Amino acid sequence: MKTTISPATRYPQEKNKVLNENFRTSKNFYQSDKILRNYFQNNVSAEGFNYMDNKLETLGKQAAQVMDELSLLADKRSPELVKRNALGETINEIRFHPAYWDLMKIAVQSEMFRVKWEPKLRTKFSDETQRLGFAASYLYVMSECGQFCPLCMTDGVARLIDFFCDDEDKARLLPHIYTNNAEELFSGAMFLTEKTGGSDVGASITTATHKEGNTYLLNGEKWFCSNANADLIFALARTDDTIKGTRGLSIFLVEKNLPSGEKNFMDVIRLKDKLGVRSMASAECILTNTEGKLVGNEFEGFKVMVEMVNLSRLYNSVAAVATSRRALIEAYQFLSYRKTFGKTALEHALIRTKLTELGALNVANFYLVWRTVKALDKMDAGDEHEAQLFRIINPMTKKWSAETGVYITRESMELMGGLGYIEDTVMPKLMRDMMVLPIWEGSGNIIVLDMLRAMSKSKGFEAICKEITRSAEGSAEHGNRIKEELNKLIVFTEKLRTLQQDEMESSAKPFFEKLTSLYQISLLIDALNEESKVWILPALKYLIEKYSPSEMKEVKPLSVEEVKALIAWEF
Repeated sequence: MKTTISPATRYPQEKNKVLNENFRTSKNFYQSDKILRNYFQNNVSAEGFNYMDNKLETLGKQAAQVMDELSLLADKRSPELVKRNALGETINEIRFHPAYWDLMKIAVQSEMFRVKWEPKLRTKFSDETQRLGFAASYLYVMSECGQFCPLCMTDGVARLIDFFCDDEDKARLLPHIYTNNAEELFSGAMFLTEKTGGSDVGASITTATHKEGNTYLLNGEKWFCSNANADLIFALARTDDTIKGTRGLSIFLVEKNLPSGEKNFMDVIRLKDKLGVRSMASAECILTNTEGKLVGNEFEGFKVMVEMVNLSRLYNSVAAVATSRRALIEAYQFLSYRKTFGKTALEHALIRTKLTELGALNVANFYLVWRTVKALDKMDAGDEHEAQLFRIINPMTKKWSAETGVYITRESMELMGGLGYIEDTVMPKLMRDMMVLPIWEGSGNIIVLDMLRAMSKSKGFEAICKEITRSAEGSAEHGNRIKEELNKLIVFTEKLRTLQQDEMESSAKPFFEKLTSLYQISLLIDALNEESKVWILPALKYLIEKYSPSEMKEVKPLSVEEVKALIAWEF
């Protein structure tokens, strides 16, 4: 006898879904991000906004609809080193998945480089090129962090060429960086780290022997060579190994191809098998009579390289705030359509409380990072106050955005539950990519030491105190308290300067963390306007309460609508 199952008793597949039927995501990151749009409209010129607006519109759409697939492909199909050809000849060729080059094309066409380096645009937007370029970078890295390193290196190489190379090299090389054609792009790299020293660059042992003119032959091993397939490389080496430390280092421009058309020899030992940012090639490379052109004065190589390192730190900060925001947005969109225990996940008080914390940290980091970008713009335009300020807030921003960015990303993954841990989504890649940012361009301890140097050798601390004081004077509600807390920090600096070195270094970390938090509070006050208040005021409340924790008390969570206003993302 045949048994039939009535429709009423069949398994209800149509009801067994992770998210409800109304689920949707952003189709354009630029349109969706109210915080970015508000900042961009209020902090660049009308001409700058009009020039970049349609480009950001296009990039925002690509980041939301195209780049994820390319990014995941490039991540899973990492670069491969082809050491030799069929005849046994050493070729050291690094091969990439086509998705890598598609991503590079998107970056070039966004004009993140062109707006900074094309001569007419540089003149037209002379005091805002960094903000215009980084607006595109911010949207790009929300979908692809791995290739952001080669892009960072390329921009840094352009900066060194512009600052330190002769006119002939500028005219020959810079057009290959501000080009609109990805096939003509010369990507860049810096070869800095060696086995012997790591962060202690002064321990480098690579040598440079004079050949002719300003051409030298470089010999030695570089241990972490990011963007190892670069066309233009700046490398540190010693022309006199009797001069120790960073004082003995000179810097050389190494081009992939020699003037004769032959390949400049560089032996790629292996590619690094990294936890994250797997789409780009990091390698161990041995330079063997590799030709390099001396740039700047002999023995001043570290001074030149610092310009590139400083820019790289800022790229690191932009990557941290953009990647962690993407993670937060993924969780927010998911929770908006996830129903648990009889109601939408956003309606649960603990989820709203967690989103309040993560949203507040993200908002605070956003304004800290963009204040640092603005400082670089103003410093390059000759503003001495901004130069002193940049000296201390650039390392500060790098450390804080990276550390809190990792936390935001991890907590966002948890909010999505098991699905956030599955490689079908972007969350694991975001988490793996984020983990490098506290390490790259100076790990946390190195950054603390750098901020100590900035405080003793520049007027950076005085500049940041001036900024905080100005903000406090503009706030009737929080001004007095901010001044009191700042005065405590100022008083402590006098004690800090008198401590023994070990005690000074150990005491500096909590001191700078307090200073960073107080500066973020002041920046939120500065950024208040009629539109931004809905995300700034809850973030400001969170930061002030966190800065000086009070006794245990009841917590009143934000409403669903208030949480949505804080996240400030339309989709």
